Amino acid sequence: MVSRFVFGLGLLSATALVHPAFAADARTLQIFVSKDKQSLAVYDGTEVVATSKVSTGKDGHTTPSGIFSVLEKQKYHESNLYSNAPMPFMQRLTWSGIALHESNSVPRYPASHGCVRMPGAFAKMLYGMTGNGIPVIISDGELAPQPIDHPNLFRPETSVAMPLLSDVELRPSMPDSPQKPVQVAMNDTAAMPMPVAALMPKPEIEPPSEPISMLITRRTLRETVIDIQTLLNQLGFSAGDPDGLLGPSTVQAVTAFKTLRPAEFAGDRSLISDRLLKAVYAAAGKGEPPNGVIMVRKAFKPVFEAPVTITDPGLALGTHFFTLHAVDEKAGTADWLGITLENNLSRETMKRLGISNQESSIVTGKPIARSLSRITIPDETRRKIDALIAPGSTLTISDTGLGTETGEGTNFITITRG
Repeated sequence: MVSRFVFGLGLLSATALVHPAFAADARTLQIFVSKDKQSLAVYDGTEVVATSKVSTGKDGHTTPSGIFSVLEKQKYHESNLYSNAPMPFMQRLTWSGIALHESNSVPRYPASHGCVRMPGAFAKMLYGMTGNGIPVIISDGELAPQPIDHPNLFRPETSVAMPLLSDVELRPSMPDSPQKPVQVAMNDTAAMPMPVAALMPKPEIEPPSEPISMLITRRTLRETVIDIQTLLNQLGFSAGDPDGLLGPSTVQAVTAFKTLRPAEFAGDRSLISDRLLKAVYAAAGKGEPPNGVIMVRKAFKPVFEAPVTITDPGLALGTHFFTLHAVDEKAGTADWLGITLENNLSRETMKRLGISNQESSIVTGKPIARSLSRITIPDETRRKIDALIAPGSTLTISDTGLGTETGEGTNFITITRG
């Protein structure tokens, strides 16, 4: 049983604390804010280690719901938006102005201009517990991370020791007579002797220590244009750098490609379309184009992205968030925790994404397992990510892409409700 104590008698009903000596670089902490309960809970794995009352944004300045992380910390900060209002022990969640911070006014009902206000003693304590990149989930109702075991989640690669001897029949190692040479069993009698260095135990590879952030989502126009640029360049059409932008070189290359196939593009008035993407993939011998993408960031910077395939694309994936709590490199296992956030899509968004049914966006049944099972990740991509994961790594699955808050100096930010 973990011992518990109260941080200040005056905060007995509002703030409780467990494990006061967490290091600032702890990698498996998560912060959950409930706007309905006006409360904040800090989790280490599935265990609550600290709680507090909060005040979120009032009408007209609602705190957005979604998946965030701590981007920047300042012991003393003044608001750039609201008359230099003091924001001590500020932990920034978006570059547009949303943060966790201390306040003298935390009435436990929505009262802020969008930030999450916390009592002074708790804000100071939380500031000492967290580091940049710590996930912060803001939702209407209370959420709690649960263990998730699914074959599509990433886990470390295990090194398989190769046997020195095969199942060949052993021959005697002592001669029948002094005149006969010694016979030794080998894996392959026709092969050259294995170098001594190859028989020596390999030094253990240091596992990754820096967590990564991942997003699986539907491909947007940007990823489609990058693919078209890349493949048209391979086909000799000079589409320019694969940057996802429709510059003059790209437009000229697309036009030239279509001009050579007039019957195929008859009646197609749009410059970029699914018909064009499929035709370019076929011309390059790449088969069917993927409809999803996985993006990877580390220390708030892009690392790489790769295509994935989403089955039943007309059905919403929903919004799900996973955190890697612990890794056993030797056993090749990983302990993932997951939550599902309610994220009802507008009709316009559903039409834009080609979604006809968003049933799995509703938090019922087993939406996490259903969504994970619909995603196919190429083996090469999986091996690359397996080698990168470390405790504290996160994975977001969302229909709505990068979002406007994701940018330079952020992890993947997903807004589920503005």
